[in-house]
Amino acid sequence: MQLKVTALSVFLYVGVSAQNIQNNPGSNHGNRFEQLGTILPTPNVYRAASGAPGQAYWQNRADYDITAYLDEDKRNLKGSETVTYHNNSPDDLDYIWLQLDENQQSSVKKADYQFSSTLPKSVNDQQLKTTEIPAKDNGYGVNLEKVTDASGNPLKYTVNKTMMRIDLPKVLKKGEKFIFKIDWNYNIPNRMKMGGRGGYENFAEDGNDLYTITQWFPRMCVYSDFQGWQNHQFTGRGEFALVFGNYKVSMNVPADHVIGGTGECKNYEQVLTSEQLSRYKKSQTSSEPVEIVTLDEAKKAEKNHSKQRKTWVFEAKDVRDFAWTASRKFVWDAMGVTIPENNNKVMAMSFYPKEAYGLYRKYSTKAVAHTIKTYSEFTIPYPYPVAQSVEASNGMEYPMICFNFGRTEKDGTYSEGIKNGMIGVIIHEVGHNFFPMIINSDERQWSWMDEGLNTFTEYLTEEKWDNKFPSKRGPAWTITDYMKLPKDQLEPIMSNSENIIQFGPNAYAKPATGLNILRETIMGRELFDKAFKTYSKRWAFKHPEPADFFRTMEDASGEDLDWFWRGWFYGTDPVDIAIDKVTMATPDLTAVKQADETKYKVEKPLQNEFEDISKIRNREDKTITFEVEKDKDLQDFYYRYDRGQEKVDANKEYTFKTEGSIAVDKKDQERLKNITAYQIDFVNKGGLVMPIILEFTFEDGSKLKDKSSAQIWRQNEKKVSKTFYFDKKVKSIQLDPMRETADIDISNNLWSNDQSSSETSKFQVFKQKQEGAVRGGGTGKVNPMQAAGKKK
Repeated sequence: MQLKVTALSVFLYVGVSAQNIQNNPGSNHGNRFEQLGTILPTPNVYRAASGAPGQAYWQNRADYDITAYLDEDKRNLKGSETVTYHNNSPDDLDYIWLQLDENQQSSVKKADYQFSSTLPKSVNDQQLKTTEIPAKDNGYGVNLEKVTDASGNPLKYTVNKTMMRIDLPKVLKKGEKFIFKIDWNYNIPNRMKMGGRGGYENFAEDGNDLYTITQWFPRMCVYSDFQGWQNHQFTGRGEFALVFGNYKVSMNVPADHVIGGTGECKNYEQVLTSEQLSRYKKSQTSSEPVEIVTLDEAKKAEKNHSKQRKTWVFEAKDVRDFAWTASRKFVWDAMGVTIPENNNKVMAMSFYPKEAYGLYRKYSTKAVAHTIKTYSEFTIPYPYPVAQSVEASNGMEYPMICFNFGRTEKDGTYSEGIKNGMIGVIIHEVGHNFFPMIINSDERQWSWMDEGLNTFTEYLTEEKWDNKFPSKRGPAWTITDYMKLPKDQLEPIMSNSENIIQFGPNAYAKPATGLNILRETIMGRELFDKAFKTYSKRWAFKHPEPADFFRTMEDASGEDLDWFWRGWFYGTDPVDIAIDKVTMATPDLTAVKQADETKYKVEKPLQNEFEDISKIRNREDKTITFEVEKDKDLQDFYYRYDRGQEKVDANKEYTFKTEGSIAVDKKDQERLKNITAYQIDFVNKGGLVMPIILEFTFEDGSKLKDKSSAQIWRQNEKKVSKTFYFDKKVKSIQLDPMRETADIDISNNLWSNDQSSSETSKFQVFKQKQEGAVRGGGTGKVNPMQAAGKKK
């Protein structure tokens, strides 16, 4: 903000001294503001320099027809699939690669990416088994029974740990397709003991299992323009790179099991009772969740283990994966949701055991609905017909279905932490429908492209659920503890998933925080939101890479952000900008001419306890109605408690106005001599550049804010100065008052006049010769950059 000094109204004048090379020879210069250049891949016909898919962009496709048989007694899953693989690439393929992710549970077939180990304080049986030499087969992993072409002829294949190569009988050329069949089975692991994303959980009290069937079938690897086959081993951490296709899946399970899965069930008439089918139809037009399978029905089913069987048939179009869940313990509720942006009718549904009823019945399906509606506002309209949340004591995502936690105590009570944690994980996992299920990045290589972007949008969605929601990732101040760590404990966001030590902060929190800083502090909401939606639209149902995101965000906004990508994503430097020194002076204003009308306002900050800037802006945005305020059923004890004492006053605006061109003469000098100049010297101690945001508090109690973009550091990345001129005394100066830049040390962000030992001197910054007062081709305007640098 640069405001002109006039004879009628003198309040603020800003001068900037970059302490550039001329003033500080040798003090500059790193490469923080240089373009990324060759760090990013060269644009081509497949990926344009704008960040959009190129004119020759292509991607391959795989369609699946799968049958599955769940043997509950043996806890074994048997499957048979027919895969139709479409080669849309310009390349000839003589082999194809598939993923056998379940091999990660095997003691002899897994990828075996080991960690260093030390002597533990105690040892259990499981630890002893993991160090058997040679390792004994624990019986888990994929058992391939048959691999043939469409005619039943055997195909030659090779299994390399969690990857499987099929050698084609003839070259698969561009535009051709190859159909093959695989029969397999595997023992379903106890995921509560062995870990992993899929498996079963046993409920000892009633003797039932809850199955989450994920990464359960041989799946095609991605063949792409930027790396060929993505056949990196599955270690259990880096998630998935998958191709889009259509699915038809038939699941044969015990007759009293209830199934939720990717896509739409095509035979509810055969698998549901007439009462349940009637409830399902009612739920399609209901604005409140309707129990399709009731709590009483679920409790009754727990007691009778049926020996009969039923087959559920699901179909899904344009999805990259298929997952499902089965249990006789499930309560199932649903309601219809309309996505305004595309008028899509979606069934929001939840499946949960009685142990989660007290929380899930009230919150889950409404949280699902809120998530797909809010993400649709910030990315693309939700395109699928179903969105489901399953309580399975974990958190993991798949197209149209996800697994979350959230159980009450046995007496039905729950804590505020469990409630918020459950809502947060439902929003996060349902949000993964957008990143990476639709905007289909490579999770195995770049975890941040799905987890980070999704965590950021989760934060926006939590804010629109409840303005007081205690989000742990997204606000800038929440990342500072991580950024303070020693450099040997940090790695750039742009690191492979397998190599990250602090996985949660690095892949989830830091990229989410970076995007929030871009939105709130660097770009502004309007520019950011347009660019973010553009990226989502461009790469929906495609395979984006990091450069596509970086380039699109700049292309759609007109902002040069290479300095930010370089520092925040490619580096490990923290933000630590300090007020190094404040020098006060009294200027001589005897010969100034000033033109033009000037208007400005002083924003009085909100008088409340510290809150993140996003919360304040959302509360001021009258277009936002928070979900928890609209729906009284969502308001519980924790919501109502003390809520009435947390009101926030609106900003008070001040406006000042000049009356045209006025010369400063002797009669004005008496008043103008009250002006004081303040030169503030800043030092970049952390290394990562950021905007400089200041809040001035004056002796009369008024406040004023000023902001300089990060570009102020472009000529000197270590030191910079700003000079201000006020007609009243400054009491204190606060740097980054809303903690919106992730500054790791706020102790050096405050200057107080009470503590100052600055020497006041005669600082004649405005005294100029008459012939120098008019600059810029006779406009009558004083050049503020030149005037601010004059001393006498």
